[in-house]
Amino acid sequence: MATLTEQLREAIEAAGVTRYEIAKQTGVGQAALSKFVLGQRGLSNKAMDAVGEYLGLAICKQRKPSTKKRRS
Repeated sequence: MATLTEQLREAIEAAGVTRYEIAKQTGVGQAALSKFVLGQRGLSNKAMDAVGEYLGLAICKQRKPSTKKRRS
């Protein structure tokens, strides 16, 4: 499963708008956003919140597979 950081990078790449536009709309620096997407740096929580909100992202908890054996 991809990490949250990997998922955010993928969402930015798949957004259908330029990194410049995302940066402009969110207030996150264009250089910081580009370096984040390239894996050269992280983003602050505030920046991640802004980008996630702009892209309409939400975190959803997935169930972990049960490790207990069922009775037959």
